[in-house]
Amino acid sequence: MTYQEILALLTAKFKGVRKDGLEQMARSLALHCATEQEAKDLVEKLTDAQVSEYVKDFRRVVDKEVSEGNKTFEDNLKNKYDFVEKKTEPSPNGGGDPKDSQKEDIAAIVASAVASAVKPLQDRLEKYEKGNAEKTRLEKLTEKLNECKDETFKDQTLKDFKRMQFETDEAFSEYLNEKEADIAAANQNITNSNLRGNSAPHKPTGGNSKEASKEELDAAVGMMYI
Repeated sequence: MTYQEILALLTAKFKGVRKDGLEQMARSLALHCATEQEAKDLVEKLTDAQVSEYVKDFRRVVDKEVSEGNKTFEDNLKNKYDFVEKKTEPSPNGGGDPKDSQKEDIAAIVASAVASAVKPLQDRLEKYEKGNAEKTRLEKLTEKLNECKDETFKDQTLKDFKRMQFETDEAFSEYLNEKEADIAAANQNITNSNLRGNSAPHKPTGGNSKEASKEELDAAVGMMYI
């Protein structure tokens, strides 16, 4: 049986295996198979593991020979010629060394990768800090409102505060100072209202407030002795 026929059998059974390895195996089998049936029986007995190991050994030998051949070729060239490292030609636009550009590119890639990895953690930290800032500001506002006597004003202020956003601590401090003045004004209004209520004139109730005459008093006394 010919080499080509054995190669066809190997290729059909062991799909995906390197062709150069199967070709070498087909040449070896062709030396031991006198008939077509012997070749078929031998290929049928081969396993995937056996073929894979054979191809690996074959490539190991070939790669070693190629590597040694290349090294020998390079050594011969070095012995025959004086090689000088090629200098980098400056770019027409006056750019620097391409190696420097590559370093910059690598640095940019690393920086981008680090930024991408850190961003989720940074976002969580910012959210946590924002939550703490809002809690602290609410506590400060509530502390001020505890001094307010106007319950309606207090409730409305807390309701409005939930919808407010402060870009900086300075902006919140300015808002808190304004509210402190508003609280003082609200308290003064309550005090003034109470004073007006307490100073209202007292009106007598029931009976005639007209003073009795002397004749009426004498007549009343005289009636007591009849």
